[in-house]
Amino acid sequence: MTISIIVAISENNVIGKNNDLIWHISADLKRFKKLTSGHSIIMGRKTYESLPFKPLPKRKNIILSFKDIKFEGAFVVNNIGDAIKLCEGEDEIFICGGAEIYKKFIPLADKLYITKVHKKFEGDTFFPKINYNEWKLFESSKRFYDKNSDLDYTFLDYTKKELE
Repeated sequence: MTISIIVAISENNVIGKNNDLIWHISADLKRFKKLTSGHSIIMGRKTYESLPFKPLPKRKNIILSFKDIKFEGAFVVNNIGDAIKLCEGEDEIFICGGAEIYKKFIPLADKLYITKVHKKFEGDTFFPKINYNEWKLFESSKRFYDKNSDLDYTFLDYTKKELE
């Protein structure tokens, strides 16, 4: 099973503010949907609560939370092991936030699907620092411009380097 992290981050690693996305780039949202459809997605409770549509369709929605809560159409677990167990038999699963969930899964991740937004933002939620020496860039898009948000962005896909 491949564990993939999918995230959009700013130049200064901001991923959100006030439990919401800061930017809305249509191509990034389409990429997220294309990559994750048909797969399990694992996220924290706050990320799930911030979604406009719950649960996200055509995906198994798995929420990691220490609170005793239930969400219709989603699985709620309180540890990483149980989250991964729910995905047994799948070829690839996606970790989609928030910051604490990313931090817990980075050591386990095999791939990173990053949308790099080429601007610094004020925010209160940050993607954890990555040691990019441990990762190999296997695909990079050209630099795109989104006229609706007035932002430049690039898609960067990494795979974890093999230990030698």
